[in-house]
Amino acid sequence: AVVAPLPGVVVSVSVENGATLAAGDEVCVIEAMKMKNVIRAARGGVVASVKVSNGQHVKHSDVLIEFAD
Repeated sequence: AVVAPLPGVVVSVSVENGATLAAGDEVCVIEAMKMKNVIRAARGGVVASVKVSNGQHVKHSDVLIEFAD
């Protein structure tokens, strides 16, 4: 899974269910303290489910996406 490294608001989601990601691909953008932080996948895989949507508030360690494998 990819988890939120910081609390904030999701301003964009770059992936959808079934998408194939490589390590380093953009997953979403989280805004925290007026700064936009690009969240990237640490590893490659197929996205099983996207757990966040635009405008959603997330806390540190909330799951953003889960991989199928």
